[in-house]
Amino acid sequence: MTDSRFADRATIERTPAHATALDCLAAGIDAALPASVVDDAVAVEGDRLSIAAVDGTTTSVDLGAYDRVVFLGAGKAADALASALAKRLGERVDGGAVVTTDPADAAGEPFAVLPGDHPRPTARGAESATRVREVAEAAGERDLVLVALTGGGSAILTAPAEGISVAGLRELTDELLASGAAIEEMNAVRKHCSAVKGGRLAALAAPARVVTLAVSDVVGDDLAVVASGPTTPDPTTFADAVDVAERYDLDLPSAVDTHLRAGVAGKRPETPTASHPAFDRASGIVLANGETALAAAARTAERRGYDATIVAADVEGDAGTAGREHAALAEECVDTGEPASPPAVLLSGGETTVRLSELSTEPGVGGPNAEFVVRAGLALDHDGVVVAAVDTDGIDGASDAAGGIVDAGTLTDEAAREALARHDAASLLADADALIRTGPTGTNVNDLRAVVVVEPDVVESGTIGDDPTDAPGPDVG
Repeated sequence: MTDSRFADRATIERTPAHATALDCLAAGIDAALPASVVDDAVAVEGDRLSIAAVDGTTTSVDLGAYDRVVFLGAGKAADALASALAKRLGERVDGGAVVTTDPADAAGEPFAVLPGDHPRPTARGAESATRVREVAEAAGERDLVLVALTGGGSAILTAPAEGISVAGLRELTDELLASGAAIEEMNAVRKHCSAVKGGRLAALAAPARVVTLAVSDVVGDDLAVVASGPTTPDPTTFADAVDVAERYDLDLPSAVDTHLRAGVAGKRPETPTASHPAFDRASGIVLANGETALAAAARTAERRGYDATIVAADVEGDAGTAGREHAALAEECVDTGEPASPPAVLLSGGETTVRLSELSTEPGVGGPNAEFVVRAGLALDHDGVVVAAVDTDGIDGASDAAGGIVDAGTLTDEAAREALARHDAASLLADADALIRTGPTGTNVNDLRAVVVVEPDVVESGTIGDDPTDAPGPDVG
């Protein structure tokens, strides 16, 4: 069986259990695509714009109260999100600027689509961010500014604070990515080194009405964290940023260190808090998140006759530890029928991290999802378990792959341990024909993992999950 979501599917799909894992991942990714999300959540009737959030609340906006509707945005899928929103609004859209990676031909869009880069900020991202700032500053009291935010915006929307260069931000980013710090911690630092993050973009757009629509890539869906919260009040301070730097022993560029410590001393303006007047006319809505993907993956598993269990939507911390824990859960399913009785699919989301070890001075290729599946593969004993994990944006850390898929026989212990010591998990998975490649997916709702558990004698037989009437394909909700 094949589908267009995964490259080399015929190679990595070794058994029906592998097929089920891949189908669950594909369904989760497709359900979180901006076009699918907007189709479900956004409606325009006359002058009334209605937006349904993932938490069940609905926001209504009177479009007739505004002279202009302007778009801003940043993130890996921001262009797709803005495009889907613009189709809903039609001729009401009057320009704007959205920054994303590798923007496609946007000749037909009513806003500019500008280039940025991820995960390291670049000069072209800074140039694009300047245009975003200009559009924000030009907004007036009778303008509605719709802000499309998706994961990756922290790096893509590059706007260094005064005194900090793009090169300095890039060095800072490298330090943060290698530190193992949680996304909230990283963003506390990045916000305080930026001219737009941490609510500063909303302040620039004031007194316009600002409505942020986000596809969340952070656990808990805190809009102050998504893309480093450019339109959301910032609860963190310069002191918090310095604390993160000290806790993780970051080797900060001198300009960054000087800037942060000047902020602590009160010589730099703090990021705006909830009391700032800009937030009197600003609000934010999460349109989709990791749970969107998990729900679609669960429906796919259930249609194939599996007991689908979402074990957690908020897995964080070390990727290797999470891999061992998921393998243990699978073994428990086989041994005791808990937390689900085979045939079962265990699903989880969240965002794990990798902290580079001192033994790996020149790390190899891979990211948290590759390390997750390699660690899980090391811990598996039963033949009836398949573990798969991807970053839903299609790019897992320092690689061009999304993740990997393994069972107990995919990897040798020696090779796996050596690859993990070098942080070269993706290379190992590629050699084992176990690397999942999707290319950029057009969305980003963090990691998605599927652990398929069947009885060993079912692995090859195909008695579960091979209904020809239920062929793999997109599940959009």
